[in-house]
Amino acid sequence: MIHYWLALLTIAVAVAYIADKMKQPYPTLLVIAGLLLGVIPIHALDEIKTYVASDHVFQTAVILIFLSALIGDAALKLHVQELKANKRPILLLSLLGTFITFVLVAGLCNALLGLSLQKSLVFGALMAATDPVSVLSIFKAMGLNEKLSTIVEGESLANDGVAVVLFKIAAVTTVLSASGIMEGAVEFVKVVLGGIIIGMVGGFIASKITSKIDNYLVEIGLSIVLFYGVFEMAEMFHLSGVISVVFAGLILGTYGKKIGMSDLTLDKMDSFWEVIAFIANALIFLMVGLEISNINFTDKWLEIGGSILIVVAARFIAVYVSLLMDRSIPSSWKPIIAWGGLKGSLSIALILSLSPSFEGRDLLLAMTFSNVVFSLLIQGTTVSKLVSKLKVS
Repeated sequence: MIHYWLALLTIAVAVAYIADKMKQPYPTLLVIAGLLLGVIPIHALDEIKTYVASDHVFQTAVILIFLSALIGDAALKLHVQELKANKRPILLLSLLGTFITFVLVAGLCNALLGLSLQKSLVFGALMAATDPVSVLSIFKAMGLNEKLSTIVEGESLANDGVAVVLFKIAAVTTVLSASGIMEGAVEFVKVVLGGIIIGMVGGFIASKITSKIDNYLVEIGLSIVLFYGVFEMAEMFHLSGVISVVFAGLILGTYGKKIGMSDLTLDKMDSFWEVIAFIANALIFLMVGLEISNINFTDKWLEIGGSILIVVAARFIAVYVSLLMDRSIPSSWKPIIAWGGLKGSLSIALILSLSPSFEGRDLLLAMTFSNVVFSLLIQGTTVSKLVSKLKVS
């Protein structure tokens, strides 16, 4: 098992190095490399491809191993002051925008593609959020306007957790009714607020502990325990682990750094999580491409093409409608925020979490994978051109 991961990491690091020399975003090149390795018959890689593309390995790697580290790293480096200054657009996009996207994608898939209600709701939830793994890695390399970058990062972290909650509710919803919608709304609020509370309490406790310690090795170790600990605790109580990690990282990254970290610890901790995030990102994007070997696209092209158009249209509508309530956002930023709403590995990991007996799972997997690849290879590679064309600095 270890040699599989070593081989994957070797390929991922090599491709990332090539991307750097070509001055291209490494996530895009890694997805392309994964796709090529997935479709080209290379006997020496058969065992690795079979291992990586298995449902359990992909889901475990993304959700249980990489996700907490990546979200924790991103949240740790965001400042509460910056989020407060941009809280209105972030909340509008991550709550209202996510819900609008969810409803539009689900409704249009049901009406235009003929998907059943449950399949439509599940796919709507999968496509509702921008994946922080994808968004942050590409947008950071572009050197966007600081305010715009904060909005994009803040939305991607917040709506990711919201979409996971919507997915879990949609996966067990077969009939819409007034009572069912009310129960779903109550469950949504409980899961989100519970996740926030656990994350904030964990972040506060960890911050107090760091104020009593002056050893960067111990403090970095504590941050690892914090991110994975709050995720597991939240999930144990059926709350949002993703949202818990976001708030734990925010508290530790602001309050914890202020009251208890030396300059040496700050430097070492940032460097540590930067390396971890790079390794996790490199492996994830390569794995996304390799997942093609596990998907059957036969007789699904109409649904796939239709779903891509629906998802892109829904995202633009959601962004423009949400930001109608915030006139401080320049009109030139809105298409960038909309086109930059990339999908990623989390969507694939979530659909793989459904039981193989779930009706329509293969179709939803093909649609989800295709939308993820489209967003990474088409949107991810052209968003910088859009930024230049709109003259956003």
